[in-house]
Amino acid sequence: MDRRHQLRIVGALGLAVALPWIGLRAAGAAGPAKTVRVGMLLSGFEPSYAQAERAFLAGMRDVGYEEGRNLVVERRYAHLEPDRMRSAASELAQMKLDAVVTGCTGSTRAMQRATQATPIVMASVADPVGQGFVKRLARSETNVTGRSSQSLDLLPKMLELFIVAVPAATRIAVLVNVLNTVHEPLWAQTLAAAASHRIDLVRVEVRGPAGLDAALGTLAGSRADALLVLPDDPMTYNLRTRIVEHAGGARLPTFFGFREFVDAGGLMSYGEKFADTYRFTAPYVHQVVRGADPAELPIEQPTRFELVINLKTAAALGIEFPRSVLLRADATIR
Repeated sequence: MDRRHQLRIVGALGLAVALPWIGLRAAGAAGPAKTVRVGMLLSGFEPSYAQAERAFLAGMRDVGYEEGRNLVVERRYAHLEPDRMRSAASELAQMKLDAVVTGCTGSTRAMQRATQATPIVMASVADPVGQGFVKRLARSETNVTGRSSQSLDLLPKMLELFIVAVPAATRIAVLVNVLNTVHEPLWAQTLAAAASHRIDLVRVEVRGPAGLDAALGTLAGSRADALLVLPDDPMTYNLRTRIVEHAGGARLPTFFGFREFVDAGGLMSYGEKFADTYRFTAPYVHQVVRGADPAELPIEQPTRFELVINLKTAAALGIEFPRSVLLRADATIR
């Protein structure tokens, strides 16, 4: 079975997960009488997840749960510290919650190591099969369910858009977090995509938050024309302001996986809306609360992505976007 056919199957199964959500929204606001207790394990700092939390609570309201009425949310933030992540996962596991929502690879791995009993609902994890969180996309066969990201599939399109938008960039630096296990396959995918274009990729490694300053120093000496930051990384997402400001000071065009980087002054982004990754976990939480076995639920893959460009940053860099790119943009920042 080729990958395109597999994705069609998974998309159909994902729709089956979403249908109860649609029905519940139409059923009214009364909601279930049972109080549901849900954990959230997030890798970074509280301010970075404010919008995501609001989206998650909105999704839970859509399926009949409201915090302070019939929903209790236990929030834990790891502040990009592995020890704190493990401790928080262990604490949530001991609470015997109805479900725990995890935001990324690191939080999902920590939570799965802490418990095989509590249902875990991923918000956005690249290659959950390859990383061992689930056995199959169509049926997880573990206590993990939820949503994957499409980063591996999106990277060729990201690189293509970047090259079209900034054709003068023939040497592109790629920021790779070597402590993020998913970044190696993402780097390999980027290399493969670059093979069909006349560009050079420069790998700039960062070893977690403590290594960011050194990585930015390496970037400064790389003679790169532009910077691509690999997606699916809580560290770069939480520290995006530092990355964007450094690239701006070096007059480097930048491309990211989430709009929030562009809101901070980056040039371009292409990917799913960050808040949506959390809002769409709500139907999964609802299903496991009602007794569904997470091992039997399909992993949903997103199908809607947005291209966002910052025209103010483009003007500061002297970049004039081709009309074809502007027409494709879902949002522009002026």
